[in-house]
Amino acid sequence: MIAGPSEVLVYAEGEANDNADWLAMDLLSQAEHDTVAQAIFVTTSEAQADAVEQAINTALKDLPKADIAKAALQNRGAIIVVQNREEGVQVINRIAPEHLELSVDEPDSLIGNIRHAGAIFMGRHTPEAIGDYCAGPNHVLPTSGTARFSSPLGVYDFQKKTSLIYCTPEGSQTLAKVADVLAVQEDLDAHARSARFRVQ
Repeated sequence: MIAGPSEVLVYAEGEANDNADWLAMDLLSQAEHDTVAQAIFVTTSEAQADAVEQAINTALKDLPKADIAKAALQNRGAIIVVQNREEGVQVINRIAPEHLELSVDEPDSLIGNIRHAGAIFMGRHTPEAIGDYCAGPNHVLPTSGTARFSSPLGVYDFQKKTSLIYCTPEGSQTLAKVADVLAVQEDLDAHARSARFRVQ
């Protein structure tokens, strides 16, 4: 299904008040789900990438589900160093993660460029774990890149909808001409005639 193995992408920029232990645990909080969970860290700072990797290795020493988390990180984990924020946003939109943490001072400055993510956690004091349990949004989210065309589960998924189409005689004259041309292009003569009759 669209809601598949759990994913997180954590984005940071090596700012002074970043905490490598927090970032590592945010990644591990997804990796401990199962061996096909995805945990990706994207940063503009090589030093921060190294610090987070070290923090992950330290945390794994006493994490109860360390074996699962290690397998997940080997299977679907990554630390990606980008040149700048723009490249970071490109990576985020390409991956289209289920959960996206924007662990930066001003996450609002990034949000306008994020096109694809199931749920976005704003700032370093909003870890994805809070979303799992008590932040409020629905937690059935699109995974495996399907956030490019799908949304979190919502009320509309439980409603049946239909379309109503109504043309006035004048409106039909305009639209029927368009339908006639398109139907001819598809070699569907009855469609074209059905539209054409309204014009005649």
